[in-house]
Amino acid sequence: MTSVPPSLTPPSRPLSQRAFDVVLWGGIILMLLVSFGPVEINKLPLLFTNSDNMRQFGHEFIHPDFSNGWFLVGKMWLTIQMAFWGTAIAVTIAIPLGLLGARNLTPFYVQIPVRRLLDVLRSVPDLVIGTIFLVAVGLGPFAGVMALAISTGGVLGKLFAEAVESIEPGPVEGIRATGAGRLQEIVWGVIPQVAPLWTSYALYRFESNSRSATVLGLIGAGGIGQVLFDGLNSFNYTQVSAIVIIISVAVAMIDLLSQTIRSRLI
Repeated sequence: MTSVPPSLTPPSRPLSQRAFDVVLWGGIILMLLVSFGPVEINKLPLLFTNSDNMRQFGHEFIHPDFSNGWFLVGKMWLTIQMAFWGTAIAVTIAIPLGLLGARNLTPFYVQIPVRRLLDVLRSVPDLVIGTIFLVAVGLGPFAGVMALAISTGGVLGKLFAEAVESIEPGPVEGIRATGAGRLQEIVWGVIPQVAPLWTSYALYRFESNSRSATVLGLIGAGGIGQVLFDGLNSFNYTQVSAIVIIISVAVAMIDLLSQTIRSRLI
């Protein structure tokens, strides 16, 4: 008795799904075409026609100046400390907002305003938030810490809320059946399920903040970013190269540490 080979024809999809795919990918292609001129993609050939300028810049950039190496390392360490404190404060902000912003924990009249608040927190650029705090507390790293804390708090709050919305309801219902209160349901039924994912999100944002904190040096928020922009403004590209190398090494080390911690959580 011969067996019939399985059909290699892919399963047909409903017309509505295929229409959605056409609209989605057609919209992406249309957006690329429409934005070609406004973002000046036509300047791409200048990368090759101005090769002399690029060669001169590259020559200076591949000769980093580490004469102030320990000073730069100290500034990088200050930047990491800013990122660490900014992320820690952000987690403190994000935990209650993430719980209040979850559809499966709070009624819509609480959840919706909290979600819109999180939208506002993460939509305002770090430089704007940092400038506001500079007016209040003056120049220095504290303004950078608060800028990172506010913007990261908005991002983590959204991620924390979405993690809570994806939990299994069984453990929460089991705890509720024992007569536990609302707070006990969250502590014993929700937090244990989302804690590993929350920790992973927080570590990733710490990595990102270690890079973002350098940009805040533009407004005088301290750290290695301020030295970086001083070097750029003075066309001291040998020092800029050294700073970029130090930042890259620091971010790579933080990434390796974060990977190690995340692997322990799985």
